[in-house]
Parts: sequence; structure tokens; C-alpha cells
Amino acid sequence: MQLFVKMLLLLLGTLMSLWVLAETSPERTKTVEFNVKPGGVVHTFSEGISEYECTFTYASQGGTNEQWLMSVGLSEDDRLFSCSVWRPQGKSYLFFTQFKAELKGAKIEYANAFSETAAAGQRDVPLKPEEFTVGESTVTQKDGKFSAQLSKLTVIGQTRHDEL
Repeated sequence: MQLFVKMLLLLLGTLMSLWVLAETSPERTKTVEFNVKPGGVVHTFSEGISEYECTFTYASQGGTNEQWLMSVGLSEDDRLFSCSVWRPQGKSYLFFTQFKAELKGAKIEYANAFSETAAAGQRDVPLKPEEFTVGESTVTQKDGKFSAQLSKLTVIGQTRHDEL
């Protein structure tokens, strides 16, 4: 009986969390589609929430336009801002000559880049740590080390939000 009560409380807590997330998600998260264009020209795509912004800058070669997604999110307490940029179909067939993700209004606490994204039962394949560098507000390829394969970037930053 005690196990049943614990499971019921856990289920109730989960449902309440989902309800709160559903109630607040429109202004706290945003996912938008954009085209990654080859041709070797530098392109930029940005999205933001409140005073926080994520900018993805890149240049790529080969193939044709690919549909990618950018998701940005702000935590309930306004302390974390996240940005993910990825190709939902999995591996990109473009060769990236450069990439940079930049957070405005947040200091990066975590970042990772992937050559392949989880799709059709596959797992994310991270880039080697020596292929990219993480700064205070940017994640960038390392020239001469980056393998030109990119399918996903994930960045989480701590905002400069202060309590009154």
C-alpha cells in the first residue's frame, strides 16, 4: 500500500509539472524552422526570448538547402537560457567550413556539438572535444581540427538575472 501511495504521488507530481510546463511554455520556449544553405557564404540565423538571444552563424558546402530547427528556452526562474540547433532528419550531408553559436545575455555553462543527431533509432554522435571550443558566450569550430560534420549544437547559459 505504501508503494502505491508513493507511485500515486509521483504520478501526480509529474502531471502537475507537465501542466505547469504546458501553461508557461509559449513564452518560455520557442522552436522555429530555418534553411541551412550551402555555397560557402556565411549565413546567420537568430531567435530569442525576452532579452536573451541565440545566434547561429555558419558557412557550408555541397548538396542543397537543408531544413534545420532552432529551439530556445528560458527556465522558470529566468536563470538558464538554452539553445539547440539541429537537423531533425539526423546526419547533415553538408560540409561545414565554419560554425558559431552565440548567446546574448547569458554566460555558457554547458555546450556540445554533434556530427550526427538521434534519428531512426540512432544515437547522437558528439564531435571530438578538440574539434570545437567553448568560450564565455560562443561555441566555435577549431580551424584545422574540425571534421566539417555538424548536425546539432546544444548550448545552455546562465543568465545575468539578479534577484531584487
